[in-house]
Amino acid sequence: MPAHVIALANQKGGVGKTTTAINLAACLAERKHRVLLIDLDPQANSTSGLGLQPQPGGSIYEVLLGHQSIAGKIQNTRMPGLSVIPSEVDLAGAEIDIARMERYLHRFKEALEPLIHDERYDIILVDCPPSLGILTMNALTAVDSVLIPLQCEYYALEGLSVITRLINQIRESGANPGLQLEGIVLTMFDGRTNLAQQVMNEVMTHFGDKVYRTIIPRNIRISEAPSHGMPVILYDDKSTGAEAYRLLAKEFIKRRKSAGAQATASDPEPSSSHEAVPPSPPAAV
Repeated sequence: MPAHVIALANQKGGVGKTTTAINLAACLAERKHRVLLIDLDPQANSTSGLGLQPQPGGSIYEVLLGHQSIAGKIQNTRMPGLSVIPSEVDLAGAEIDIARMERYLHRFKEALEPLIHDERYDIILVDCPPSLGILTMNALTAVDSVLIPLQCEYYALEGLSVITRLINQIRESGANPGLQLEGIVLTMFDGRTNLAQQVMNEVMTHFGDKVYRTIIPRNIRISEAPSHGMPVILYDDKSTGAEAYRLLAKEFIKRRKSAGAQATASDPEPSSSHEAVPPSPPAAV
């Protein structure tokens, strides 16, 4: 069965995108899914957050130019079941080089095809740069769906309309007609502030059940874990942050099963085995 490919994208920096990419990937691997995390951000924070040092030539840069195979870029991590394609600062040059090439929006899609179909992985997560440049556009053209981490603050809420509009434009243009919004994950939630509650309510009003019920709270262990090169479930297994990302992974899998059942159902009538996510309000961990 082909791997399901999901981009974690938000052009606004500092919203918990990379933190969610690392920790969701780790928690999915903990649940025995075969996961590949592709670090497409030249800042290489997913790379260092999993304990790898960015190395010249280690990124997907040459693959995007058609000079190397993507399989040769895969590295194991200390988390069983989780592999990574690291990044490094030279990947920033791809923004210029790819733009000069034919089918420049499809370079990542074409590079990724062998991995999608060789059944090595169940899930491929792509950590996009915090921008709407060539790398992010390549990712959105290649993936099945987009997961948007959203910090519970006003400016992050403003940026949400930009990324969702871009998803619609890419789908309607024919560049990726099957592109879907996987969901929105609220991060850095502080229930003591009125603003966080207001942002949550606003997003729920506009996006309904696309908003994950699991909310990632502000948690010091989540913040500390990247400096030790490990996901929070390895850094502090019992922390509130570890529990939050475990719940997110559980909900993610539940939604994926529900979407899969819906996509493959031959009977238009609702199936009794369809596992739907209840449209109840999110609950903070």
